[in-house]
Amino acid sequence: MTAFLALGLLFQTVSPDAAEHAKAALAAKQRGDIKQAIIEFRKVTELAPDLAAGYINLGAALLEHHQYADAIAPLKKALSLNHSLAAAEQMLGYALLSAGYTNEALPHLEKNGDAGALGIAQVKLGRFPEAIRNLNAALEKHPNDPELLYYLGRASGLLSKQAFDVLESSFPNSAEAHQSLAENYVALRKLPEAEREYQAAVKARPDLPGLHLAMGEMYLEVPDLAKAESEFRAETQLEPGDAESSYRLGDVLLREGKIKEAAAELTRADALRPDMPETLYALAKAQSLTGDAAGAEKNWKRVIELEAHSDLAAQSHFSLAGLYRKQGKQAEAAREMSEYESLKHGPPSVQ
Repeated sequence: MTAFLALGLLFQTVSPDAAEHAKAALAAKQRGDIKQAIIEFRKVTELAPDLAAGYINLGAALLEHHQYADAIAPLKKALSLNHSLAAAEQMLGYALLSAGYTNEALPHLEKNGDAGALGIAQVKLGRFPEAIRNLNAALEKHPNDPELLYYLGRASGLLSKQAFDVLESSFPNSAEAHQSLAENYVALRKLPEAEREYQAAVKARPDLPGLHLAMGEMYLEVPDLAKAESEFRAETQLEPGDAESSYRLGDVLLREGKIKEAAAELTRADALRPDMPETLYALAKAQSLTGDAAGAEKNWKRVIELEAHSDLAAQSHFSLAGLYRKQGKQAEAAREMSEYESLKHGPPSVQ
């Protein structure tokens, strides 16, 4: 918009014909007729070939019409006539980037481009750490922008792959390389191959933090609860201060029916990291099975406070309904079932 207004201020410095075309271009732009605006701005550049504002406006109109390659020449001309045009510099960077000339776009974007466009260019050039930094900065100003989110995810994924490729090629016998391969096999649902790689990782470095936790999660996929318990227990011994490992152990103990031991471990997990909804839900379930109705009620209610609209909250309402029913509190049970139904299926329709 600044570029279009700037041209309006220069009407007095150009010929009457150029001024008329400039007015017509601005009027077309104002009513949303970009095609006509392009025609009129092009006439301005022909009649006033030394007027930088004419070229910058033509370039802006071409960009708005998604004619990125066509916008490059007039924007370059604008900069050749006036090197201090920051808007032309920025738009030229966008045009070059959008037309695929990423290397040429980069210096313009570094000089006057925004962090988002610069980050996208850096992704395309394989400069992933810099791209991630700029894309995160852009997302602070424009949260939930789908294009920025896409390129941030792409940059993060490619940087991760690059790191794992170096790990596996340079240190193929390391515990970390075996763990990386194991995680890839888990993602492909090739669990025997994953188990083989995890075992190789343990042999190489049995005290590697997080390794037994990952193995335990793999055994849950099988499922083999006994092996999962063994791995989670090993992780809690290696990292006694890790809340997730403690929660995983408590949860698998609960699944195995080892209720008192599960309740103790889940209580420890909650102390290590208070208010983790998954821990609170599992702890409440264990408490209800050991007869601690007050503790179960408190923790299920806390889950609902923390994330009122999640599936975990819905299950907490359902569990509270069962708890109240056993206690003969029919009104409270009915209320919780109503909340559960609302979360699972939406509020009832009004007839």
